[in-house]
Parts: sequence; C-alpha cells; structure tokens
Amino acid sequence: MTQAPDAARAALRARQGDGARYDAAAAPADLLLLARRGTAAFARRLNDTPDAAFDLPSARKGWSQAMMVAYVGLHARKLAGDIERHRRGRSDTPDIALTEAELIRTRSLSPRALRHLFHHSAKHLDVEWRDLSDAGWSDRLVDSQAPIAETPVLRAAVLWHGAALLSPGGFLDLPEQIASLRPFAIG
Repeated sequence: MTQAPDAARAALRARQGDGARYDAAAAPADLLLLARRGTAAFARRLNDTPDAAFDLPSARKGWSQAMMVAYVGLHARKLAGDIERHRRGRSDTPDIALTEAELIRTRSLSPRALRHLFHHSAKHLDVEWRDLSDAGWSDRLVDSQAPIAETPVLRAAVLWHGAALLSPGGFLDLPEQIASLRPFAIG
C-alpha cells in the first residue's frame, strides 16, 4: 500500500530533520523546477567541457566558453544577492548590477575557478529561493521592480540558453517556456 502524497511528503520531511530547507507553499514550483533542471543541463555541458576549451569560442558570437560560464555564474550571484538583501530587509541597498567590466574580469579566471563560481552561485541562489517566505515570493526586487516570483524563469532562460551556447554545434532542446527569451543582457 502506498502513502498519500501529503503523508509521504510529511514522512520525508521527518526523516530529513529540522535543518532541511523547503520551498514555501507560494513558491512557483513549476518555474523552480525549470530552473533546477536548467542548472543540471548546464552542469552537464560544463562537465563535458575540457579546461583547454574554455578559450575557444562559444556558439554566442564574440563570447568564449569561459565568458559563457562566467556570465552564468555571475547571473546566479547577482540574483542571489538581490534576493538575500530583500529577504533580510535591506531594501535601501541597490540591487547588484552585472557589468561588462565584471564579466571580462571574471572570464579570465582559471577553468577550475569558473567551475566553482558556477556551482557555488547556483547553490547560493537555490538557498535564497528556499529561504523566501510565502509573502517574499509576491514582493519585487528594489531597482528592477521585477517580481521575485519571475526570478526562476529568468534564471532558467540563462541556464538553458547558456547550455545550448556553451559548446558550438551542441544540440539542446530548449523548454517551451523559455525558448523565445533572450537572456544575455549586460547592465
């Protein structure tokens, strides 16, 4: 006999203990899933990219593979910082801007450092999403006035497009929800 979904979820949470984090009930579960699957897709492409290929062009004109990895990592860092400041009530602090100068500086990091940037920033963003309250998901970020509930789809677009562009010639089906989005804006 199988447990009802709510009973199974309660049993899982009991096994995981008090330190485990969960998404708030008001969190956009479908968009978070899209972003988390995008993280996995990008991570697979990144794992398949040899260190020697970081200086080679990506499928995005004018960008190396190192620049693509740097952008994806810095994007997560920016979103995580913006959400964290908002969640902690520091709304008087402006949102972080991702600048071209920062991107150029970051792309010069070693492949190992760029890989760490991607993994660490993705985890930090996921923690910030999980620490948002129900009410936090209906708030807006300070400078952009973007709804926090839209940050997962913004992140998903960067991840899925980034995975598709990381390796030239690599084919990747983009999810329907983000196929038409163009996520690589600086400023």
